[in-house]
Amino acid sequence: MIILGSETDMEVAEKAMSVFDLLGVDYEINIASAHRTPERVKKLVKDSKAKIFIAIAGLSAALPGVIASYTLKPVIGVPVSGKLNIDAVFSILQMPPGVPVGAVGLDNGQNAALFAAEILAIKNKKIDRKLMEYRKRMKDKVIADSKKISSN
Repeated sequence: MIILGSETDMEVAEKAMSVFDLLGVDYEINIASAHRTPERVKKLVKDSKAKIFIAIAGLSAALPGVIASYTLKPVIGVPVSGKLNIDAVFSILQMPPGVPVGAVGLDNGQNAALFAAEILAIKNKKIDRKLMEYRKRMKDKVIADSKKISSN
C-alpha cells in the first residue's frame, strides 16, 4: 500500500506506481496525514492486507514512523522535497530504536517500489523474474550508451 501525506505528494507516488505497473505488483494508494487524520492512518494500516507500506511525506515526514507504530510489516519512507528538504530526510532516517523505517532518497518513489518488490520477490518468483529482467534492461542501456560515445 502506498500512503501519501497529501495530494501534493502524488508526483512522487506516480514514480512508485509506474514501477509496480511495470513489474506487475498489485498496490493500492491512499491519502492520510499523520497529523491531520491520524485515526485514518491507523485504520488504513490496521485494516490493510498489504505486505509492505510505502509512506510518502514531506515537511516533518512523520507518516512513515506513525505507520510503523501500527504494524510489524516493512515500511519504506520516501521524503518529499520542499522548503526544508533535510527535515523530511532526517524525520525518516532518525527513527527511535525498535521502530525501524526503511528510507530511500528524496523524491525517490522509484527506489521505494523497487525495494518493496525485492522484498516481495523473496517468496514470489514472478516478481523475482521481472526484477531480473528490469536489471538486465538497465545494464543493456548502460552498455548501449557507452558504445555510442566510447572510442573503444
